[in-house]
Amino acid sequence: MRFLIIFTFLLTNSFANENTDIKNLIIHKNLKKYDGLTFLDGKNAELNLDEHGGKLILLNFWATWCAPCKEEMPSLDLLQSNEDLDNLKIFPINVGKDSVEKSLKFYKELKIENLELYFDPPITLAKKFGLRGIPTTILFNKDGFEFARIVGSINFQDEKFIKWLSDYN
Repeated sequence: MRFLIIFTFLLTNSFANENTDIKNLIIHKNLKKYDGLTFLDGKNAELNLDEHGGKLILLNFWATWCAPCKEEMPSLDLLQSNEDLDNLKIFPINVGKDSVEKSLKFYKELKIENLELYFDPPITLAKKFGLRGIPTTILFNKDGFEFARIVGSINFQDEKFIKWLSDYN
């Protein structure tokens, strides 16, 4: 039991370096750089995250069968259209092995207008990031370093979150 308490304390302190009360947000103390982050767009063309340097990047991992994903997707769509975050690029990446058609139907049902479709068909990114569930959102600064994660769903239109995110924009 003592080991578990110490491990939990160390794990919590290794991630948090900033005090926020934003639900499910984990801010990393030590930034992490990844190489070779690729995924597919809706036309099956490969994209490399390195090609989007200089932007604040948000990778959101989701699936059509995921109820919390469905709940947060409309607010994520609105976040992409926020004019105060013009240097933000959102990549919603489907890891549910859903077809393009099923994913487009999901977008249409939720009235998603500002986000494109992306896929991680062999689930290589999900493995590389060690995802334990979805939705999970990973945030990269302008230099391409992961600086935070959101584990679980949030309201991307929450004023506290937008204010916090705008500090990185």
